[in-house]
Amino acid sequence: MALGLFRVCLVVVTAIVNHPLLFPRENATVPENEEEILRKMQEHQEKLQLEQLRLEEEVAQLLAEKEALKQAEEEGQPQPEACTAWNLWSTLCMILFLIIEIWRQDYQDGPFPECPAGDEDELSGLGGAPLKGLPLPNKATLDHFYEHCIRSATGDAARTREFVEGFVDDLLEALRSVCSRDTDMEMEDFIGVGSMYENWQVERPLQCHLYIPFIPPEPYSFRPELWCSSLSVPLDRQGYGQIKVTLADGDPLGCACSKTKLGEDMLCLLHGKSGGVQPSGGGGDEMKDLLCSRETSHLDAIQVMKWFQVALTRAWHRIAHKYEFDLAFGQLDTPGSLRIKFRSGKFMPFILTPVIQCNDSDLYFVPQLPREPCRGPPASSTDWFLSFAVSEQQFLRITAKALPEDACHLSCLQIASFLLSKQSRLSGPSGLHSYHLKTVLLHLLLSQQATNWKASQLGVRLQELFRFLERSLLEKKLHHFFVGNRKVPEAMGLPEVVRRAEPINLFRPFILQRTLYHSTMDFFYEMLRNAPTLISEYSLHVPSDRASPPSKAVAL
Repeated sequence: MALGLFRVCLVVVTAIVNHPLLFPRENATVPENEEEILRKMQEHQEKLQLEQLRLEEEVAQLLAEKEALKQAEEEGQPQPEACTAWNLWSTLCMILFLIIEIWRQDYQDGPFPECPAGDEDELSGLGGAPLKGLPLPNKATLDHFYEHCIRSATGDAARTREFVEGFVDDLLEALRSVCSRDTDMEMEDFIGVGSMYENWQVERPLQCHLYIPFIPPEPYSFRPELWCSSLSVPLDRQGYGQIKVTLADGDPLGCACSKTKLGEDMLCLLHGKSGGVQPSGGGGDEMKDLLCSRETSHLDAIQVMKWFQVALTRAWHRIAHKYEFDLAFGQLDTPGSLRIKFRSGKFMPFILTPVIQCNDSDLYFVPQLPREPCRGPPASSTDWFLSFAVSEQQFLRITAKALPEDACHLSCLQIASFLLSKQSRLSGPSGLHSYHLKTVLLHLLLSQQATNWKASQLGVRLQELFRFLERSLLEKKLHHFFVGNRKVPEAMGLPEVVRRAEPINLFRPFILQRTLYHSTMDFFYEMLRNAPTLISEYSLHVPSDRASPPSKAVAL
């Protein structure tokens, strides 16, 4: 009797292991031979049906044997030895079959990613259906769409960069001239970051994003404290740090304006225009103008932003007479967001962000990143976000050297970003951002062979990107590309503390905010459903609002 029940349990376990609905296996890549995979799935389903019929026969036979044993016990007859031997042999065969089946799935089918970690009720409430292959238009339509709607839209990116960089050079020179080298922060040369400098921006108008590193005057120095210098950093604070202002000789923090007479409208490192020297812990009105946080020696991001905007305003007033356009601040919540407005009514936005270099690496602390729906504001004004924008640009540059000529990796990212942008205009913002698409691409570039990025494989790689993104959304887990990723080449020069850190989950807000997660999943599947129509429509009707910026500034 016990052996019979054990056999039934083994059969049930075997059916569970073989059933694709109970243990779905989503590969991180889209198979190119989809028809072959479907045929194998049908054959597998037929085998499962035969196994189910055999299971029913086994259960019926077990019931009959049980009835026979019961009848034999009532008649006082001993249990036949042949039946016991048959049960043992059948049990051994079933164990062997189970072991072979587990080995076949683990080694023949290859490794599979983890199963989605979401709750069943949560997944069942999603508005979309799991991705079964993005039905893209044919290759000719896709190529026509890319050439006429994306490549042509970004053809003037080089002229835009040249114009903005020339103007910013002049603006920084004016800014340095109105600041004192002895008592004010010193601005270094700008660094271009983001999609405009990685050649994949598709949104109009084209917008340059420039980092402006700054350093304190002597005898001050900045000492970055990564992860807020704590072994138990809250999950929502990972990726942040603090900037401590110290003296080069290690003495307690002092102020240089007590030793040097400032000129009119000059800004001290620690004080604003109204500032006198306040002792530590003082309570005067001047404390509100400190660039350091009150009663601490940590640099205050909000105060730095205010200082930077005041400095830019004064620098522009110094050179405004040379240009035939107006300059104004754009988004109030983004430091250094500027808009050049021409007399024709056209405008050109760009962003200047004051940043602090993290030691001697390519990492920079920024006071505030462009607003993202799934990332909340810093918990404290002394928290600075650690940006990997320069390292990401360097990785793309290094990787491109090993890829085939006319590789499709940036084209793939451009199309995905285009679809995301258009869907955002249709249904509003969501928890998805173009930075998530870029992170997925970086992961794929690191895991895929270089030959897989030929121009002819654009459609396949685009499907692969969306399949990877879907799996990450279902699992609510998309790891930061650099933090904790030891597969990144050492030639990138990442600090060891970054390589050894715990990976940061960019989709962690989805775990905490169920409403945001559901709306994002609905957004994602709606974007996939609209993708073929959008590509086909834009291939036939190219938007005509392509306004090119002037090639150079006109001096009066």
